[in-house]
Amino acid sequence: MAGPEQTSDYLLDRRNLRRKVTFWRVAAFAFLIVAAGALAWRLIGASSPSRLQPHIARISIDGIIRDDRETLKLFDDVAKSHAAGVILSIESPGGTTTGAEQLYQHIRKLSEKKPVVAVVGGMAASGGYIAAMGADRIIAQGNSLVGSIGVLFQFPNVSKLLDTVGVKMEEVKSSPLKAAPNGFEPTTPEARAAIAALVSDSYSWFKNLVSERRNINGEALDQVSDGRVFTGRQALPLKLVDALGSEQDAVTWLEEEKHLRKNLPIRDWRRRQSLDRLGLLGMAAESAALVGLDGPALSLRKLQASQEGWFLDGLLSIWHADFVN
Repeated sequence: MAGPEQTSDYLLDRRNLRRKVTFWRVAAFAFLIVAAGALAWRLIGASSPSRLQPHIARISIDGIIRDDRETLKLFDDVAKSHAAGVILSIESPGGTTTGAEQLYQHIRKLSEKKPVVAVVGGMAASGGYIAAMGADRIIAQGNSLVGSIGVLFQFPNVSKLLDTVGVKMEEVKSSPLKAAPNGFEPTTPEARAAIAALVSDSYSWFKNLVSERRNINGEALDQVSDGRVFTGRQALPLKLVDALGSEQDAVTWLEEEKHLRKNLPIRDWRRRQSLDRLGLLGMAAESAALVGLDGPALSLRKLQASQEGWFLDGLLSIWHADFVN
């Protein structure tokens, strides 16, 4: 039978244990509150007081480009802001051709009010390069990948698989080219020709844009628009980029050529995002970034971008490579 001292020690230990458990519960709850608040602030994109002062706005174009109203609105907001200039940080293999076209148009509209410099990270290919051409100047690293000037239309065809398993898709349609190609039957020459005409038209638009914005014509234009990507070093003499360098070189150009005040702070402008738009991977990436786990956050964002690329519809301006790694 326990004595009075043992009973007293036991009660004291129990009390201390409850205090520790309570402390860690409160600490964990407080951490969740702070993390949730920070994530909500980041998603909402609340205006920072520093944006009310003259600064250089940094807008990032990352991952797959698609029709995104929030991103387009971001350019309109920056145009109305106190930003003296804009750095467009691009890390994208492209995306839908229409999404890239809209992005280009909004960047050009922004450049009418503020000087814009595109700084290429690892890649500005296809639709990513269309966005870069909207800037007044393009700066890339020596090993950045740029170009991939071309348009793609892809669709799966499982007609042989259906024949193997004995399944046939029946349909009634108003005309031969309605909903063609459908992937459930061999593609007819007429359907292939119709799709080829779409690709050719968008490709001509893309080439004309390169010719106009980069002042490239004739054989030189044919050389850069065969669909390949170029390193920054290769792209410089081909006139696809204006200079090799980094973000600091972009700032120097803004100061010297566009007469921005020296030593202006650089402020990040981010689009508003909702939790449902982020998805599970996006939420995990944002949460990892908030607690300082930059490596896992980057990996999750790349995985999210790769999965987005699997479900793009329509004409694509995208460089198909393993951009997850």
